[in-house]
Amino acid sequence: MALPFFGKKPASPRPAPAPEGRVAGAENPPPTELSGLDFSASDHGRGLAHAAGLVEVQECGSGIGATFEEAAVLYANGNDDEALALLEAAVPSEGGAVGEGAWLMLLDLYRLGGHRQRFDSRVLDYATRFERSPPSWADLSPNAGKAKVFQAPLVNLNGQLSAAAEKQFEQIAAIARRNGGVRIDVSKVRGVDDAGCGVWRRLLAELAAERLGVTLLNVQSLADVLGKRVVAGRAEERDTWLMLLELLQYAGDQPHFEDLAVAYAVTFEESPPSWERRGGVAPGTIAPADATPVAQLDPDDFVFEGELTGAGNETLKRLAAFASERRQIRIDCARLRRIDFVCAGTLFNILVTMQAQGKLIGLVNVNAMVAGLLRVMSVDQVAHVTLRP
Repeated sequence: MALPFFGKKPASPRPAPAPEGRVAGAENPPPTELSGLDFSASDHGRGLAHAAGLVEVQECGSGIGATFEEAAVLYANGNDDEALALLEAAVPSEGGAVGEGAWLMLLDLYRLGGHRQRFDSRVLDYATRFERSPPSWADLSPNAGKAKVFQAPLVNLNGQLSAAAEKQFEQIAAIARRNGGVRIDVSKVRGVDDAGCGVWRRLLAELAAERLGVTLLNVQSLADVLGKRVVAGRAEERDTWLMLLELLQYAGDQPHFEDLAVAYAVTFEESPPSWERRGGVAPGTIAPADATPVAQLDPDDFVFEGELTGAGNETLKRLAAFASERRQIRIDCARLRRIDFVCAGTLFNILVTMQAQGKLIGLVNVNAMVAGLLRVMSVDQVAHVTLRP
């Protein structure tokens, strides 16, 4: 469940117009370490003036404070170690008046850096302090989710294969089960009769059901051999037809597959297998045990991912085009690790323009370190920001 990083302010009547030259309801905040930072000509003040009174400002309890704003900026600029040291020194192990937003920043920075032990040592303090379930561990570091790949063993098939080759196929299955996958080179196979195709297909189906990686190598020559044996309109050697369709999927030959699938449907009066590219993932690919998959993205969402940097960021240009014909814009940030200071200023300007056009903008599944920067840049005043779980 996504958590709002900034709690709602109670509703209040619209203030009376302010004297000329002053934004309604604006107050000069106390100076902080961030006061002298250059916003890279983002016209931040004019944008806020335009948005004032039209948006509902969201805040995080007691606020995250200047120290945590500084940590957000350090992280945005790629100074992860400095940001972490600052947060660890500022967030007390017990008690203290630090708000929940600051704790979430620390815990998320642990997740972003892959610091599992540090996360585990502090997460119970969070639960005790705020009397709620803490965020669960997820490795959000750059190396998380990268599959560990080993080279599956290679088996060579040759000669003519028939039903008598069943024991040979059983040995291949045993190799695949021992090693998590297998590569099968078929370049030296001179032919397979219909019974042999049936045995072979059953083997591949069993291994697929057990989620074992299988790659067939050098399949084109064998596909050519089987292609000479299938005749459109003659409903014979069904397993040969199906084996040929499977070989074409391993070869990545979709046009030939589609033509043959139509001929199969006409010949056998039944639906053919659907196209599926095979062998695209290396056999033996194993996901890390503690990897947490990202939730399926909504196709109607705009997606921020990776690291967004610079004022001329291409992703932000695409966002403007994406939003041009929409009134509601939902930006999924589940895969966004970082946005730098300058890019955040550009984002603010874009969102101010959208908000002035009556558009409703939400940034969802934002990590707490990015959310801290969005607060510094007042992006939270022109868009609804919610944290990732």
